Amino acid sequence: MKTTFKTLAMATLMAGTTLSPAYAKEVTIGVTMSAFDDNFRTLLRRGVERYADDVGVKLQVEDAKNELGLQLNQIQNFIASGVDAIIVNAVDSNATMGITDEAQAAGIPLVYLNMEPINLQLLPDNQAYVGSIEAEAGKLQAEEVCRQLNGQGNAVIIMGDLVHFAALERTRIVHEVFDSNPNCQGMKIVEEQSGKWMRTEASDLVTNWISAGIDFDAVITNNDEMAIGAIQAMDAVGRDMKDVVVAGIDATADAIQAMEVGELDVTVYQDAFSQGKGAVDTALALIDKKNVPNAVWVPFKLVTPQNLDEFKGKN
Repeated sequence: MKTTFKTLAMATLMAGTTLSPAYAKEVTIGVTMSAFDDNFRTLLRRGVERYADDVGVKLQVEDAKNELGLQLNQIQNFIASGVDAIIVNAVDSNATMGITDEAQAAGIPLVYLNMEPINLQLLPDNQAYVGSIEAEAGKLQAEEVCRQLNGQGNAVIIMGDLVHFAALERTRIVHEVFDSNPNCQGMKIVEEQSGKWMRTEASDLVTNWISAGIDFDAVITNNDEMAIGAIQAMDAVGRDMKDVVVAGIDATADAIQAMEVGELDVTVYQDAFSQGKGAVDTALALIDKKNVPNAVWVPFKLVTPQNLDEFKGKN
């Protein structure tokens, strides 16, 4: 079994990975993204495309439109067309065992991107995962919300899609922090529902909670899009944003802008370009039959109004 390891810079994984003679040959990588109509996944896709262009790698990029069946068809088409490797941003974490089996049977290297596969520890030697440790994002987020509220307050949680490992893990850790951190014993989660990663869904949830008289001091969301949707719902009813802590994850451009104007209090930077670059680097290494660890971790970083200038333009 390959070893899982953590890296602080993608260069650690593929030191010296540039357009070497091994990559000067024509290489085609099939890429299926779970959805194009999502801000962070768009950043991921652009990271893959930009770096592939830099190193002269041809891509076939497909939008799975959040449909598992469509994504499986795309993977089968990649295999039939004879691509040299496949990069998958999975629609459903629970479906990755079947995807692994398809690629393995065809002898084609496979790299999972951003969405951690359920079978991570069982990946064969020609497959790997590139992403971030989701528990870290939830921990950074929860601890900062707790700090800003001095360990006392009611929180609502807006989760991503429940078939996504990231949504489940980020949320689990928020609960764990509030339950186990002695400085957060006054924190209480009063509502928790899925906003499916979308602004509109999150806005509707918060509107309903406000209408139902739910009292909350913090809104904790699994991504920035839902945090912005929550902000829009509170703005619509005239709630003073100084009285509520709003936390997201990703540090998208829209989130950084919301933080600049005082509406978003916490986000967590997820490095889309480094993940995209790492996926291409890993695919190239697997094509060349190099020994690659089964997981490459790109660290999360806490973003608050105090350090937001450091993250402007990064996503």
